[in-house]
Amino acid sequence: MSVVEDPAGTDRGQRPDRVTISVDGVPVTGRAGQTIAAVLLAAGEASWRTTSFGEAPRGLFCGIGVCFDCVLEVNGLADVRACLRRAHDGDVVVRQRIPLPGATS
Repeated sequence: MSVVEDPAGTDRGQRPDRVTISVDGVPVTGRAGQTIAAVLLAAGEASWRTTSFGEAPRGLFCGIGVCFDCVLEVNGLADVRACLRRAHDGDVVVRQRIPLPGATS
């Protein structure tokens, strides 16, 4: 039987490389190579933003970067799609809420 290499670093019995990101100030650990969405889902987080109208929870929907349900702020940059952005050790992630124009908080 041949050995299949795992892009997340688990091939040949090796301990996968870990990354730790901060999500709203809370450390969350994932595997190197995972997207931010995958790290959040593995940590039990199903949603990480709310809609501007109605405050409905949103998280991963399409998983391929077509929709914008999984957007959040990463290292100060808003509107990052969590399903496309690989997690890097030390990333600072903030849940995003964009108020409607003219709305007061």
